[in-house]
Amino acid sequence: MNLDIRFDFERRERIGLIEAIWGEDKSIDQLKRVSQKVLDKKEVVFITRINKDKANSLLEIYPEARFYEDANCLIIGESLKKLIVKKKVAIVAGGSSDLSVTLEAKLALEIYGISCQTFIDVGVAGLHRLLSEIEEINKFDVLIVCAGMEGALATVIGGLLPQPIIAVPVSVGYGVSKNGEAALKSMLSSCAPGIAVMNIDNGYGAAMAAMRIIKSIS
Repeated sequence: MNLDIRFDFERRERIGLIEAIWGEDKSIDQLKRVSQKVLDKKEVVFITRINKDKANSLLEIYPEARFYEDANCLIIGESLKKLIVKKKVAIVAGGSSDLSVTLEAKLALEIYGISCQTFIDVGVAGLHRLLSEIEEINKFDVLIVCAGMEGALATVIGGLLPQPIIAVPVSVGYGVSKNGEAALKSMLSSCAPGIAVMNIDNGYGAAMAAMRIIKSIS
């Protein structure tokens, strides 16, 4: 049975954010239909958690679409209502294994025209690598910090820098890391005050939290 998908076209007017399309649990047919609905409204299509097979099916219809396999994201069209702001976001990651989450966040921000930069492989296991980048990271207005294992990176940065920090636990690690649960609990237990914590692997959610902050201070 094909259920009609009700896209929230009023979301941008209400809160300034467009609705992303969750690709993992939707059929190819559902993704095709909702993508066309969004494009008909002159809005950008941003699909998260979409696999290569589904993406290829959409690329056959929309050859101009961009599929970012490392992030499992697909974008069709361009946002015609980008923000004009000077505020910038740094996306900081403990290791290259966090790439998919960081790239998801970066793509979500770039849709809105937000300037952002990623800092990869600056985890606490090689603290000197973080310290060598800390002055550059400090130039950004909002920080998204992604880390797996024990998730300590957010606490370390939270003790060094004053910016709003959005921590994202990543499902990377051995044994008791339990697919990101250890990092999540560690970040929730952080002794660095004022850190906001997203759910596991939620790079998109972190980007939208950064967007809300930027919109409120710009």
